[in-house]
Amino acid sequence: MRFSRIVAGLACVFMLNANATPVEEYTQYLPDGANLALIVQKIGASTPSIDYHSKQMSLPASTMKVITALAALLQLGPDFRFHTQLESKGTISGGTLKGDLVARFGGDPTLTRQDLHNMVATLKKQGIQHIQGNLVIDTSVFASHDKAPGWPWNDLTQCFSAPPGAAIVDRNCFSVSLYSASTPGDNAFIRVASYYPVNMFSQVRTLARGSSEAQYCELDVVPGELNRFTLTGCMTQRAEPLPLAFAIQDGASYAGALLKAELQDAGIDYSGHLLRQTQATSPATTLAEKQSAPLHDLLKIMLKKSDNMIADTVFRTIGHARFGVPGTWRAGSDAVRQILRQKANIDLGNSVQVDGSGLSRHDLVAPATMMQVLQYIAKNDQQLNFISMLPLAGYDGTLRYRGGLHEAGLDGKVSAKTGSLQGVYNLAGFITTSSGQRVAFVQYLSGYAVPPQDQKQRRIPLVRFESRLYKDVYQNN
Repeated sequence: MRFSRIVAGLACVFMLNANATPVEEYTQYLPDGANLALIVQKIGASTPSIDYHSKQMSLPASTMKVITALAALLQLGPDFRFHTQLESKGTISGGTLKGDLVARFGGDPTLTRQDLHNMVATLKKQGIQHIQGNLVIDTSVFASHDKAPGWPWNDLTQCFSAPPGAAIVDRNCFSVSLYSASTPGDNAFIRVASYYPVNMFSQVRTLARGSSEAQYCELDVVPGELNRFTLTGCMTQRAEPLPLAFAIQDGASYAGALLKAELQDAGIDYSGHLLRQTQATSPATTLAEKQSAPLHDLLKIMLKKSDNMIADTVFRTIGHARFGVPGTWRAGSDAVRQILRQKANIDLGNSVQVDGSGLSRHDLVAPATMMQVLQYIAKNDQQLNFISMLPLAGYDGTLRYRGGLHEAGLDGKVSAKTGSLQGVYNLAGFITTSSGQRVAFVQYLSGYAVPPQDQKQRRIPLVRFESRLYKDVYQNN
């Protein structure tokens, strides 16, 4: 651990009270080499009470969701809903829909297979038994890549990083069971539930228990076209199957296969083909529809649970709504910057925002910039109802078990967004202090690493740092 730092520049580091404490008194608890950028400021105050490298550009991680949520409320409004529709330009006669059936997906991150089932049931109630035409999967609301720049390749098949395309069903995540072979050296085998329209292949070698290779035995999944996956690597023999979950890579193909299956189960056939539509077309007659919950409800889930899927579909939707073009990452980025400048007088400056979730390693935000956002939120919270959406320390969301805040006795007194990546532990939000004052704060902590032998206790330095820092902020503001 380090117990002292360079003294230069401490004038801007002190807490503004009679017993000012240098930030170095807190950073001494962090692992060597950790990088901290920190700002603490009372709501409405012209200057911060703590300013420690607050203009240092940092990885925001999931605190980026605060910016995304504010822009969404200002552009889309709290009552905005995602729409998914089954529509057609054809006519219904004698149980036959004469024309294509178009499934227009709108990027709803909460759509489920049950929703598709219910929409197909609505078709059935209208007497439709045959479709004299194609089944068309329309994903034109978004365009370009469904994966943002700077997403780590090894996260792309993880469910928390499922591509946020226009067509999302059951969060575009599926689960499998991997069974080791009874004979070492043979391939393990995979079982996939029949209701998942995916193909999974095993090239996983089974190792005997106690094998010297086991320490470095790893699994990898290789995605292919049309949601085909190959699992490679090795696994040690085990009595129980290994549960695994993976992200769907082709949302349109997946949604199309699910919808086709629902039509078949309902006894509705079609004479044409299953097609994908990526170019925008004029709306047709709506035959069945599903609306999401209101945006404010979705943002609450997004912030409480740090939901990446909601954040990134909302981000792309902001670009679509602002500029009237298919939602892309670039459109979302330009839209957020413009919305915050024009509607909230917040200048993002040289910040980099390439996604809505903060998953990207390209994202860069300074604490001082995030402080602008928090100050605006606090001053306008009566209209925004934003702070109630943030995790509450000791009670819910990603702050329910935050050790440092709990140790500082701040359960129920901190509402903040967390942000975690490899070596990154961020916080951005609000503390209600002992005097009843609301204080905004941004902690961007990166380069956090402990020796291999300390991995199981790697959060202990973080808990010590946060408990001492935020206890003092609570007592001295």
